[in-house]
Amino acid sequence: MHFASGGRADDAQTGRNARAARAATLVTRLQAMQRQINARNFAVLRVNGRGTPVTRKLTCALNNWGVSSELNAHDLIKVYGEELLAHLDRSLLPVLWDGQGEHQATDVSGFGPFTLRLNGRTLSYSGIAFPIRLGAQGNGYVVFTGSYIDASSEQIIDLHVGCAHIMTDMLAADEKRLFKAETLSDREIACLQMAGDGYISEEIAEKMGLSVHTVNAYLGAATTKLDSVNRIQAIAKAIRLGYIS
Repeated sequence: MHFASGGRADDAQTGRNARAARAATLVTRLQAMQRQINARNFAVLRVNGRGTPVTRKLTCALNNWGVSSELNAHDLIKVYGEELLAHLDRSLLPVLWDGQGEHQATDVSGFGPFTLRLNGRTLSYSGIAFPIRLGAQGNGYVVFTGSYIDASSEQIIDLHVGCAHIMTDMLAADEKRLFKAETLSDREIACLQMAGDGYISEEIAEKMGLSVHTVNAYLGAATTKLDSVNRIQAIAKAIRLGYIS
């Protein structure tokens, strides 16, 4: 029989297991949704940063592209990222595009007037993206991709509602992780903001009138509170949660 020690390592492991379970549940739900419209894959894009599209960017938070995930996410954001960000500001209509090749298409017969079709034949896959707006930290798209995607008007409406639930659950999980830990202090936020602006610890220390050791301590504490593995991940999460821009 094994008895838990009750230490911080056990708490950390429990947290990792809970996050893995939540991610697995989201993946299962998204895979069920993709099968409804003959899609092969899904991706969840979230907006990082605030302000105009110029100061914001889309990042891929979850997908099932497998070994091609990095390449597919990069290509999607490079080709359509600016259009998707601009569209998110003015409309919640689903966005469609056709892929390369004769049979790479997205068919939404009967619902065309209520969608935005982008210039296609650029990516290796066709797709449909459902815009979601839940506030600064919960904006983005749930995307389904494949060869021939076929969706009826009823399916599109049901999927859009389901996508909103997916994004809501992801946002709630982020907030739960943050509130479970201590919130960031003003000094930690200031150090993260400057680190995000490209300043190294020595430069931050000089500008804030602190020692390098103290700056690193603030950054380390913020990284821990944000449940991140390094400073870069902490900065990205702080942007997504609205602490810094």
